[in-house]
Amino acid sequence: MKTLKHISALILIILFSSCTQYVEDTTIVEDVSLEQLVSSNDLWYVDYNRTTGNGEIPYMSKAFTLSFKSGILYANNNIADIGKTGNGLGIDVGTYNTFNGLLEINHDLDGFNDFEISVLPNNELRIYNFRENVSYYLVGYQRHNFDYDKLFYDNIEYFLQEYTSWEKITTNNGQPNNFDNENYLAFTPENNATFYSSVSSFGSHIADVIWDYTGNYEVFDIEGYDDLKFLTLFYDSGDTEEFELSVINDRTIRLYHIKTKTTYKFYGANFVQFLKSKKNKKDLKNSVSNKEKKRTKIIRKIKIK
Repeated sequence: MKTLKHISALILIILFSSCTQYVEDTTIVEDVSLEQLVSSNDLWYVDYNRTTGNGEIPYMSKAFTLSFKSGILYANNNIADIGKTGNGLGIDVGTYNTFNGLLEINHDLDGFNDFEISVLPNNELRIYNFRENVSYYLVGYQRHNFDYDKLFYDNIEYFLQEYTSWEKITTNNGQPNNFDNENYLAFTPENNATFYSSVSSFGSHIADVIWDYTGNYEVFDIEGYDDLKFLTLFYDSGDTEEFELSVINDRTIRLYHIKTKTTYKFYGANFVQFLKSKKNKKDLKNSVSNKEKKRTKIIRKIKIK
């Protein structure tokens, strides 16, 4: 992530001249100063890998960023089109209030939760929910210094899950291989990372796609590259397919088959906008399930190209 800037001196003066309570090396900000604090940044990145506690709040495990603007809570729950949706803030997911030193959130789907806020160094917050005994860590940014591209590639697994299927649209060069026959892919959060593959013919309606193969998949970083990943499909049959994965745009990916040097392009079908999605049930009859999508703590392995 880009280097953070501290909250402006003016806001700090407002915050620390108002009523505060000190706990260890952090500051819990109360009343009006808490509203000033949460709205002082355009975006709060949810640093999910630092989450502590044994509970969970569903919308926190879906959000990549949160924004607090005039009582409305915004979130970037999707990787596709991140930086564009809602002028970078994402979508309206609920409301919030600051009262008696607590941040109160009423989420459109998950309902009411309140949080105790602790101010940390480097423009960070820890928000703690007593009922679930869970703490989330937020890092503050303005839109102009937030690296949306890095967020995208650091979380590319979720991008793959944001379409109910990926349809092969081109095959170029390389040697013939078994993967040439597989025209549809789907990626889900099941069992941490599950993929499905189909040999259904080109142009099939999603409701008619039969998923012939399944297995697990893993995405690796490639040393020296920020926008190129390594994708391995582990078929339940014991077969393995390895690809370099690159993103052409928010709906098209390129898979380069390592062994045969064949390049495939896949187009995403049936985008799932988390929280707001309403899909035709017939369209999704045979689609795989990604309704349980949520972030997990990712420690990605690195490969050398």
